[in-house]
Amino acid sequence: MLTVKQLDEMSQSGIEKIDKTGLVDIRGIKIDTNLPPEQRMINYLEQVKNPYCFLCGDSAVRVRFEPAGDELKSKLKDFFISSKKV
Repeated sequence: MLTVKQLDEMSQSGIEKIDKTGLVDIRGIKIDTNLPPEQRMINYLEQVKNPYCFLCGDSAVRVRFEPAGDELKSKLKDFFISSKKV
């Protein structure tokens, strides 16, 4: 499981410094919508390995958040709750 320190380090890394061969293609991630939101988030983090940098096909994606905006945990929780309603 990722630690807060690891997540913080990942959030600071620029995509130009990341080895793209180590990134996970987000298209292959499977979300079990039967799990509670917190467990889905943990499962997602385990699969994506780096929630700030991942692949979408051949494209590397870098996610950034506004310093005064919501935390990643809050955004992921909202996403997984909304995906269960579909």
